[in-house]
Amino acid sequence: MSLEQRILLLAWIIGFPGSLTALILVWTGPCSSKIQWTATVLIAASMGIGSAILRSRLAFSLRTLSNLLAALREGDYSIRARLPAKDDAMGEVIREINILGETLRMQRLGALEATTLLRKVMAEIDTAVFAFDDARKLRLVNRAGERFLGKPSERILGASAAELGLDDCLSGDPSRTFERNYEGKQSRWSMKRGKFRERGRPHHLLVVSDIGKALREEERQAWQRLVRVLGHELNNSLAPIKSISTSLTQMLATTPDGGELTDDIRSGLDVISARADALSRFMDAYSRLARLPPPTFKPIHIPSWIKETAELETRINITIQSGPDITIRADRDQLDQLLINLLRNAVDAVAETGGGVTTGWTTNEYHVEIFIADRGPGIASTSNLFVPFFTTKPSGSGIGLVLSRQIAEAHGGSLSLENNPEGGCVARLKLPLNP
Repeated sequence: MSLEQRILLLAWIIGFPGSLTALILVWTGPCSSKIQWTATVLIAASMGIGSAILRSRLAFSLRTLSNLLAALREGDYSIRARLPAKDDAMGEVIREINILGETLRMQRLGALEATTLLRKVMAEIDTAVFAFDDARKLRLVNRAGERFLGKPSERILGASAAELGLDDCLSGDPSRTFERNYEGKQSRWSMKRGKFRERGRPHHLLVVSDIGKALREEERQAWQRLVRVLGHELNNSLAPIKSISTSLTQMLATTPDGGELTDDIRSGLDVISARADALSRFMDAYSRLARLPPPTFKPIHIPSWIKETAELETRINITIQSGPDITIRADRDQLDQLLINLLRNAVDAVAETGGGVTTGWTTNEYHVEIFIADRGPGIASTSNLFVPFFTTKPSGSGIGLVLSRQIAEAHGGSLSLENNPEGGCVARLKLPLNP
């Protein structure tokens, strides 16, 4: 029997003794048959109507509670039941369900805010985060992970770790470093692996961060500190040397001609003054490594910028391969310095072979890539390209490429140089679309 049927039966059982007693008194008393039948009908109708009302009221309250609980189960925490006028047992139940709904609503709101914050952090951090299920299928990846794999999430979600080249990361030591080719260059990465459960199923959490960039930043800061110390000490010595040599030269100019000895002294002082000037210019050039200011981001129209900068090189005509019409935010002055340096290096290289220089740009979902390709002799050794003070040019200072990469990384991008299989060298500057 259903609950409503049991309630109806119970109501009849409770009312039956009284109704039976009333019927016995009516039918055994001195009443006419008309009164007897009227009383019988009234008693039976009262029993039926009263039982039905009791059943309906109780069923209505229970259905109200059922609807409230169903709404909570479905995640709708906005529905509330109206409290009865009097404080009774059913009112207490409804009040507690309303309080439960409000509590669950606040908890869900807090969970949604926490989830939104976590997704925002996951999207913005530079550390690649991957989640694999127990079948080693990719279930979660952030933007840094997409850049690490070079593919959007729509193409890699559901792929196996082996297909993504991460199968080795899901076994062996859970914390280690490894090398991987990233954006055309070999870089060093740190990996950490852990486990978690979702809906009872085990998952692997893989966190991969680029330590090559951090190591380069530490190296750059060490060079900057060294340059500052050397510059301070050399300038302290150069200033009095230059001052004394200038004073002695002026004194010799006002004294009678002493013959060959005076000429030798004057020649020696000229050499001292010239070398002091050269050393001072040398230190001024290197001090730029320690004084590069943070970039000031402003809109830059890429096609116009590359065309205007390429026209500054007058020794040869630089071929420009057009790309998408795109605008990014960057520091125009710093990028001018970077691109001019790369174009100058390319033109210097083709001066030996008589080849040409080509520049252009391409884009993808994350960044714009500017390339400068030359038909020169290529790079003999790429290991020392970004080492300060190292240069293969007789009159080079050894800071051009170092400063260029520093500018690129200050913009959140990267700079790489590699030999072109078809001959010559190609430089690739990658800048984020949204710094």
